[in-house]
Amino acid sequence: MHHDLDIRWDTASERNLRATNADAVATRRDPATGELVFAVADGIGDTAGSAEAARKAAAAAVATPVAQGAIQAMIAAQQALLLDEDDCVLVVAMPFTDRVSSGYRIAWVGDCRAYLWDDKTLYPLTSDQTVAAYLRSQLRPTTPRMEHIVTNTVRTTTTDQIGWTQVRTSGSGLLLVTDGVHKVVPANAMHRELTSAARPAQALIEASAALGGRDNASAAVIDWTAVRREPPPIPHMATPPLVHQ
Repeated sequence: MHHDLDIRWDTASERNLRATNADAVATRRDPATGELVFAVADGIGDTAGSAEAARKAAAAAVATPVAQGAIQAMIAAQQALLLDEDDCVLVVAMPFTDRVSSGYRIAWVGDCRAYLWDDKTLYPLTSDQTVAAYLRSQLRPTTPRMEHIVTNTVRTTTTDQIGWTQVRTSGSGLLLVTDGVHKVVPANAMHRELTSAARPAQALIEASAALGGRDNASAAVIDWTAVRREPPPIPHMATPPLVHQ
């Protein structure tokens, strides 16, 4: 784990059984505030182009000034891909401070996820933008394949289709992951690694491989020292066009 004032963090990313690691994890310190921004991206496809799209999107997101916020970070990621044919999905965590306290603003497209975690459990902060998630919201049947068809991407999103939420620095921290982790590792196993492993992000990647995960797997773990507990927020949902991942 890395240490910085009142937070610790860990990141990891592995190819697993794919030909290319098309995931990307990025962190950057805002030069104006000194605060750290985190992003995790998953390229659509298994090519060098999809890997480059994920790297570019994640880098552009964390390079966005904290003062501009998480939605603007997602827009910056989109602008970085406008001239590309390849695409990705993305989640970004941007710190903020107001008159009440501090926390993180989360923006996402696709099926990268963010969780709040404490010593008891994980709280989902994001809602997957997939065909399966949309059909479930309509109380309609789904198939396993639909879990892998995203309905929003960095290149195709519009501002009102970007998922967003915010959370105060309560509990123990944040987890950002690609579907190579959250679709393979059960929530209770993720929580166990978060609360016991010396390098929790790396432990989550290793757990994915041990459980037979074939997809790229990436994670960013942010651990802070606040003690105040708040209920998890209700994420914003969007239903844009279908894209096969």
